[in-house]
Amino acid sequence: MNLEQISQDRIVKESKLRAFIRQNMSTVSIFGILLAISIFFSIMTNSFLTVNNSLNIIVQVAPNIIVAVVMTFVITTGGIDLSVGSVLALASALTAVLLSNGFGSLATLIVVLIAGIAVGFINGFAIAQFKIPPLIVTLASMIYIRGLALLITGGYSIAILSEHSISQLGQGRVLGVPIAVVFAAIFVALGILLLRSTKYGNYVTGIGINEEAIRRTGVNTVKVKIMTYMLSGGAAALAGMIIATRLGSGSSNIGNMFELDIIAAVVLGGTALFGGAGTVVGSVIGVALIGVIKNGLTLMHVSPYIIQITEGLVLLIAVILNVRVFGKKK
Repeated sequence: MNLEQISQDRIVKESKLRAFIRQNMSTVSIFGILLAISIFFSIMTNSFLTVNNSLNIIVQVAPNIIVAVVMTFVITTGGIDLSVGSVLALASALTAVLLSNGFGSLATLIVVLIAGIAVGFINGFAIAQFKIPPLIVTLASMIYIRGLALLITGGYSIAILSEHSISQLGQGRVLGVPIAVVFAAIFVALGILLLRSTKYGNYVTGIGINEEAIRRTGVNTVKVKIMTYMLSGGAAALAGMIIATRLGSGSSNIGNMFELDIIAAVVLGGTALFGGAGTVVGSVIGVALIGVIKNGLTLMHVSPYIIQITEGLVLLIAVILNVRVFGKKK
């Protein structure tokens, strides 16, 4: 190979790299911010950049990743799901209640997943069939589902004994890797595959761009949207069981502000806020960024109130970047 050919190959590779960066500017930018913040916390605290703390962050964000992957699909359709935090709480509470009343682990797993999927079906049906704005439908669900979780627990935490095999969801390991992390990895892989390489993923993106045009091609957009919200409810239910079994108790009080963390992560990662473009990888990076910020500020002994303010500002910045900066490039 002569020098001219080497030079041409290098130019082609550089062109492809520039094109990739342009097409994924939001994801690349957020990843850069994640690295910068990680370096900052590594300098400011002695315990941030340790194996134990890194594993702790991964385990903590695994349920968020599971829900964020599916929320990417929801937002890509032009929708939103504010009920995921309440479904998380309902799943946690329902898991503890069923186990304490003699249900087996498998039966509990099935019932809780069905409950989450059912909530998603109700949301999706109301949104797709009756054309009610997703914000209104899922806001209502957020309220009544949280109320249902409070009703079945009386507002108290209920212990989940480690003798139940379902406890392995939050505490078990496969070849040394936490099962929760394995589930998160599976969701990420499936999410990328579905969004990029399947008709369903194309329909989801198409609905976000122009639902009427997709409908006129013969696609049952109602079915696609209902399925998407059902997946969202099921993912939130699974995440709720993982958190409950990891903590060893079910509570109706968990998951407060959870939905905002998830939405912030997805939007921050580069998924178009008003639909039409989604990135699962970006959502994962967004979840990691929020998890790192929380963890780092906690290690710095920052007040929880300041952490909550920071979360709100992160959400605001995410929306501004998504609409004003990255949105122009989509």
